[in-house]
Amino acid sequence: MYGSLSRWAKAPDGLCLSRFFWRRRALLVLFLLLPLPAFLLSMNVGTYPLSTTQLAEIVAARLMGHDTDLPQVYDTVIFNIRLPRILLAMLVGAALSISGATLQGIFRNPLVSPFILGLSSGAAFGAALAIAVFPQLPLQVGAFAFSMLAVGSAYLMAKRKGEVPVISLVLAGVVVSSVFGALLAIVQFAVDERSLQSIVYWNMGTLSTASWSKFYQAAPWVLIGCVVLLALRWRLNVLALGEEEARSVGMNLELYKFLFIVSSTLVASAVVSVAGIIGLVGLIIPHMVRMVFGPDHRILLPLSVTMGASFLVLVDDVARAAFSFEMPVGIITTLLGAPVFIYLLRKTRAGGWE
Repeated sequence: MYGSLSRWAKAPDGLCLSRFFWRRRALLVLFLLLPLPAFLLSMNVGTYPLSTTQLAEIVAARLMGHDTDLPQVYDTVIFNIRLPRILLAMLVGAALSISGATLQGIFRNPLVSPFILGLSSGAAFGAALAIAVFPQLPLQVGAFAFSMLAVGSAYLMAKRKGEVPVISLVLAGVVVSSVFGALLAIVQFAVDERSLQSIVYWNMGTLSTASWSKFYQAAPWVLIGCVVLLALRWRLNVLALGEEEARSVGMNLELYKFLFIVSSTLVASAVVSVAGIIGLVGLIIPHMVRMVFGPDHRILLPLSVTMGASFLVLVDDVARAAFSFEMPVGIITTLLGAPVFIYLLRKTRAGGWE
């Protein structure tokens, strides 16, 4: 499936090669710059719509320290409510997308998502503990710690004689997910009704509680993980060829597999801890980019970042403005991603890549 490019990235018969490369380069630049128009559009969505001129006036006034003719409420809405939410949405979308693209390359299967190793179930259990059992424990800390614990447990369970076979890792992830799922069910069964509602709402995935503090909590971990993934992305091309091929060119397979898994888990768990479980973003965005530009991870990973950021912030616009009530963004991403997942399932062979 991924051995060829889409009609936008392939040169039609008779088209000169230089024109083909210019068109592909233009499309690449478009994808890289996509977060900018998505950001500007999102800043104008809400109860207090603003024109681009008014938005520029408010930003300039804040930077220069003087007042504007607009009511003070606009400044509060822009800088204390709308801006942190938009930036957090873009951060979450970018993190889930690059994590999904990385894990799909490692497992050589487009059906893989960041939650395959038990990350979501571990985060859900940690959040439930913070909400209902240890209220003095910050929710973000509980979710982050247990998501990392879940993936670490799966990794150690699968490790044999210094190696971590992919199949064993997936099976270990299934076991860990089941265990943490059972522990979460125990907590849900034992807590009061109000705490149960909070746990269920967090599991739906929402950005309604976005704040500067949540953005600052997640951003450093996402930045660290993304720097590692982007710096080593060309090695992911070798790893995606298969374990035997990677060993034949002298790659330290277990070292790089460990680095990729830890880094992708770090970025995903950081955003899950502040936004809840937002499903299928890490599945569908890498696939959409791969359809257009092919499986080269040197291009795939950076574009997954920009595409994922743009996608989730636009979906969040729908979640907060399209209904008379605010819909959890995780519900919308799941509804949008389910048809894509079914398509992938029907088109993908049992072995993974086609």
